[in-house]
Amino acid sequence: MGTAKRASSRVQGVSALALLCAMAILTAPGLAAGSAYAAPGAPSSPAAPAAPEPGGKSLEQVRKEIEDLYRQAGTATDAYNLAVGETKAQSERIVEIAKLVVAGQDRITGLKDRAGAAARAQYRSGGLPPGAALALSDSPSAYLDGAGRLRQGEKATTDLLAELNRTQGDLVQYAKDAGALWQKMEENRVKQEAAKKEIEDKIKAAEALENRLEAEEKARLIQLEQEAQYKAQTAWLSSGAMKDVSGSATEAGKRAVQFATAQMGKPYEWGAVGPNTYDCSGLTSQAWLAAGRGIPRTSQEQLRLLPKVALKDMRPGDLIIYFDDASHVGMYVGDGAMVHAPRPGRNVTMAGAGSMPIKAVVRPDA
Repeated sequence: MGTAKRASSRVQGVSALALLCAMAILTAPGLAAGSAYAAPGAPSSPAAPAAPEPGGKSLEQVRKEIEDLYRQAGTATDAYNLAVGETKAQSERIVEIAKLVVAGQDRITGLKDRAGAAARAQYRSGGLPPGAALALSDSPSAYLDGAGRLRQGEKATTDLLAELNRTQGDLVQYAKDAGALWQKMEENRVKQEAAKKEIEDKIKAAEALENRLEAEEKARLIQLEQEAQYKAQTAWLSSGAMKDVSGSATEAGKRAVQFATAQMGKPYEWGAVGPNTYDCSGLTSQAWLAAGRGIPRTSQEQLRLLPKVALKDMRPGDLIIYFDDASHVGMYVGDGAMVHAPRPGRNVTMAGAGSMPIKAVVRPDA
């Protein structure tokens, strides 16, 4: 999909700026991935005034309401994905604890067998006090040699009992740990269900708004989305944001970009990590996994745990975190563009890196 890179090499100055602005325009659903951008320049037709809706809302107001609902769904999706990830980690830890419990129980059985054998050996010796055993012994030297071995045996028995107590203590702690993890898993299950309901409610509300529109209004809605992103990208570029950005991708970054751009045209689906559908952080996390690096699953965790870099130092493969709540993420691919999974009802596509409010840039391969 090197459209942006090839085109930018043919233009300089103002024409390059115009091209990068045009790259902000998203493709409509169903268009081929290769048609992700309009031709260089401004939108092909001037914006017509938005017709009022029967309920008194303009189409632009409806667009903003739909966009806000999908934003809220995106935030809930991040919460859902985080809860799913934590539940998976807790479940794996519980399995590890179960294995430790089995091993500990086997060890206790072995220790008890050894303790029983030591007790039986002492019983066979008669269990006489040391003074009486010496007086009755035919060979004092043999007795003293045996007494030394007995002391060694007593120490071994003491150590064995101490180990038995430690192992039993470990089992008690394992039980406590497992109980705490089960409780967290239940809490996460509740979080997942709440987030899932919120996601579904917001998406249904957005879809209901969109479904009330006529075919012509739906087409105009897509155009309004494109124009809003074009305007944001133009303002971002005009601010000089890209003036000093010239970083080159690492080999891992190239592989991540290659994977992400190869997914263009595939539908957005909340909670999805491919191979046929993605949500925004599902796309970025899988792209970097394909490049050989595991990164956090959610955009908020990507922001929290990955190293941040200055915008001027941005290079292809870096992740751009959007909005104050870090509810969206895209992958920078160079020339002022990024690839992302936008929202339900839209496909993975390329857009202007400044077409949404940027919160931070993070680097998976720092």
